[in-house]
Amino acid sequence: MLSCAASFADTDTSEVNMSIKAIARKRGFTLVELLIVIIIIAVIAAIAIPKFTNASLRSKESALKGELKLLRDGAELFKNDCGGYPVNLSDLALTTAPTNYESSAGAAVSIPSGAWKGPYVTNVDNDPVSNTAFRYTNTTGAILNSTSDGTTASDGTTYASW
Repeated sequence: MLSCAASFADTDTSEVNMSIKAIARKRGFTLVELLIVIIIIAVIAAIAIPKFTNASLRSKESALKGELKLLRDGAELFKNDCGGYPVNLSDLALTTAPTNYESSAGAAVSIPSGAWKGPYVTNVDNDPVSNTAFRYTNTTGAILNSTSDGTTASDGTTYASW
């Protein structure tokens, strides 16, 4: 026991203080280390955030393309079954046969009995981008989105080309 006390007494107090300071210094991060981490996070955020800023518009445009395809296919099926395009776009979603279709000359023509095999779509929604009704020409069956005025979509094409 005496030898322990003697060895402890021989220890320089300045060495003990320095080792305590070294341990305390190793517990935390330096200001430089924290700044480097913050800069790395900022660079990653600067790269990632712009990728997601127009994600909502891109999803609406994707829904618009799908909706246009669905409605155009429904109008073509209606024409193949009945002989002409529906009078209104909403006729594609009817659960009972409409009485007439529109001829290419613009005249109302009766649908032959048994020819209608609809409904051709479940419902006719609004344009997801502008939230307005689709434009429809019943003599040609053209279904256009309401934003087809030459406005450019996020992929660089015009809405009119869809």
